[in-house]
Amino acid sequence: MKDEKIRIYVKPTCTTCRKALKILKESEVEFENINYFEKPFNEKTLTQLIKNLGIPPKELLRKRAKIYKDMELSEKELTYSEIIGLMVKYPELLQRPIIVRGDKAILARPVEEINGLL
Repeated sequence: MKDEKIRIYVKPTCTTCRKALKILKESEVEFENINYFEKPFNEKTLTQLIKNLGIPPKELLRKRAKIYKDMELSEKELTYSEIIGLMVKYPELLQRPIIVRGDKAILARPVEEINGLL
């Protein structure tokens, strides 16, 4: 796994994402920085990513996001595919940063979780 390139999915204005990028740069590992607002997820990619994270998609929802509150998602019982569809359509619903190396993925919250992939 150490030889596999790291991919980090970020929102550039996110403080935690910037901290994660700093850690990766300082560790001098090769990585690909992906702004998932410019290069959005499709359902297949996001489904695989969630599988690699090993968490239910509901745990990847960003509950502090304005759209989460506006859509009253906390009051709805959504299916796995409905959640995936919402995250594809509204990327601001995704927790971040997400870091992938090989078939292992982590949600770097707290940001120190990155060290497990380095």
